[in-house]
Amino acid sequence: MTLPVTPRGRLRSGLARLTGPQRFLLAGSFLIPLGSFAVLPFMAVLFHERLGMGLGAVGVVLAVASLVQFSGGVVGGAVAERIGLRRTMLLALVIRTAGFGCFLPGLRHPAAAVFALFLVSAGAALYLPANKAYLIHRVDEGQRPLLLSASGSALNAGIALGPLAAAPFVLSASAGLFTAVTALFAAITVGHAFLPGESSVGGQAVGAGRSQAPPSRAKAFTGRLAVLPFVTTALSLYVFMFFQHYLALYAVPRTSTTYYGLVLALYALLLVIAQPLLADRIARLPYARALWWGFGAMAAGMATLAVGNHAALLAGALLVCLGEIVLFLKNDLEALARSPRAPAVVFGHQRLAAGIGAFVSGVAGGEGYQLAERTGGAGLFWVAVAVQCALLPLLIGRWTSIRADAGVTGPGR
Repeated sequence: MTLPVTPRGRLRSGLARLTGPQRFLLAGSFLIPLGSFAVLPFMAVLFHERLGMGLGAVGVVLAVASLVQFSGGVVGGAVAERIGLRRTMLLALVIRTAGFGCFLPGLRHPAAAVFALFLVSAGAALYLPANKAYLIHRVDEGQRPLLLSASGSALNAGIALGPLAAAPFVLSASAGLFTAVTALFAAITVGHAFLPGESSVGGQAVGAGRSQAPPSRAKAFTGRLAVLPFVTTALSLYVFMFFQHYLALYAVPRTSTTYYGLVLALYALLLVIAQPLLADRIARLPYARALWWGFGAMAAGMATLAVGNHAALLAGALLVCLGEIVLFLKNDLEALARSPRAPAVVFGHQRLAAGIGAFVSGVAGGEGYQLAERTGGAGLFWVAVAVQCALLPLLIGRWTSIRADAGVTGPGR
């Protein structure tokens, strides 16, 4: 009698088959956010408390930086098609290393700090589509959930340690912290220079390796853009970036920077453990049901944050984490399946969608959080976000039903 293979067994088997370049990229997926999230989650605090910028201005800066980071992925995908995945990653890392270095004069001059943040964001925009495309280059469709989820887990392991390790030094030893991050990125850049070109990895040109959707689905999605995953990704990032940008301003005064770092660490730890284990199930989950699960978990998490005490901040963050696990992976997998374009271009489109959502979130969140704080009801800010999360599956379902009635392709699976 053959025993069924458990998710843990499939995970171990899949990880054992990783190539050397894939292992290196997964290690980089840990080290890059380790350095980035040693400082980026504290940007609102740095701009507002150390450099004296108003919250409205901080919101606009974060919104524009998010737009550059995410929507610039379209440029990143196009560049990767033209010059290659490895060269694009190298260019991106050079830009990002320079950006972290520019934070040193930025500790005294707000304009330099804003410029540094935009450089870091531009580097991320170029890097991520090429990185994901290189990771899944020439692998079959069944391996994609594991590789993308493992990359996400490595990334979030870095996120877990970055804020926790850096929290005591963000305001007291900022120069040393930015110097260390700059040195780390310089070393990562050198490591990427030794990666083989894509032709050595998969024996195929850069523009190859296109999404291999089943014929029936390929006929249904003949356009260049996978519309439903694009829209859903924009909405997912719209609600998620309220959490990403403004949790620090909400949590640190009610707890401490150390506790906030611990919350982020536990958040990332859940992602590290759960996402690879759930990857196959998420891949098989019908898209409409995935949206209900994902946005529902985010709604519950945002509402819990409104309570404002230590336990609520932790519980709310973990619920938001569950929503992220489902939505972010499922959106990427659906976009790959629904588009005939090369993976780097697909990921670039997804980054554009994320940038649109993050930009709107940053602009609306800066003014919204400031208004809630002035009226003494910062918890109501999170209630308002929770209501939006709860309504989004209904609105998306209604929109796709209208498109289906009009003869336009609906939500698919």
